[in-house]
Amino acid sequence: MIQLEYFTSSDFDQLITWIDSPHLLMNWAGPMFNFPLNRDKLDWYLQDSNELGQSEVFTFRAVDTDTGTVVGHISLGSISEKNSAARVSRVFIAPEARGRGFARRMLVEALRFGFEQLHLHRITLGVYDFNTAAISAYTRAGMQREGLFRDVLKYNDEYWSLLEMSMLQPEWQALHQNKVECLAL
Repeated sequence: MIQLEYFTSSDFDQLITWIDSPHLLMNWAGPMFNFPLNRDKLDWYLQDSNELGQSEVFTFRAVDTDTGTVVGHISLGSISEKNSAARVSRVFIAPEARGRGFARRMLVEALRFGFEQLHLHRITLGVYDFNTAAISAYTRAGMQREGLFRDVLKYNDEYWSLLEMSMLQPEWQALHQNKVECLAL
């Protein structure tokens, strides 16, 4: 099981250690940060976040409840009250925790927060099309593919394309209503 807890300054050093190359930083955050990641940049990242009813962004660390270990990071931002929408971003799995299903579980918990706590209608995310492990995890969590934005980012001498995915509240409800009914049988 995964539990999301608010990401705080006490988590900075761990995330900085995880993001150990310019390529990894670009894959994690796009052009939002430049390498190397540091505490000042993360202080800015946390400003005005994690306040229910006020913030447009929530940042989380993901804790494996079996071991108590922090296994990842995920953000839910670009929250639009008018459109009842938000965007998942900056998903990262600790190097030692990869390949164990944490990405899907982290996303499910972020979606749960968005749909059940914030009462959103639509949640989106973008993932670079070469990140097939993430795409597989997001698809297993119920995200729907919407389209591909070709060559949206130039990194060194190559262009990266972005796969856009989303989930709507009725899809979330149907997916999780069925699970509740199956558990009751």
